[in-house]
Amino acid sequence: MPRKSSLKLRCPICKKSVKSNGPDLPFCSDRCRTVDLGKWASGGYVISSPTADNEDPIRETKPEDDEGS
Repeated sequence: MPRKSSLKLRCPICKKSVKSNGPDLPFCSDRCRTVDLGKWASGGYVISSPTADNEDPIRETKPEDDEGS
């Protein structure tokens, strides 16, 4: 008989097991939810912006302007 696989959810703050139907999902408690909110508010988490590709410099003139020189 095949065994049912169960997904083990963990709190992202304290790593305790979390019930899939818990009121504080994905956290294990209101305390961990508040700690996470505090990290966002203080700048502990940041979303990085895409980096620009600096290999090709931006041209000030059009390519056809260079042909006449």
